[in-house]
Amino acid sequence: MAVKVLIPTPLQKLTQDQAVVNCEGSTIRELLDSLEHNCPGIKARLCDESGELRRFVNFYVNSEDIRFLEGSNTPLQDGDEVSIVPAIAGG
Repeated sequence: MAVKVLIPTPLQKLTQDQAVVNCEGSTIRELLDSLEHNCPGIKARLCDESGELRRFVNFYVNSEDIRFLEGSNTPLQDGDEVSIVPAIAGG
């Protein structure tokens, strides 16, 4: 199943300057493995050493924050859009 992943500008150097990457996966976790296969090195920016999603990176499936869904186990459907949004600090 094809899922569209929107890549933030700071990570686009790992996707050959692509802002959108199509990947496969039935969950966010599987999607990240597919993304890593297509764009080596990107998973280390999104996940910690134990493979858990980093706290300062937010993921949205069709505009829904996965923290309020099933986290990295959030199911994906063909045609879903996953947005990766780095947190921005400031005040």
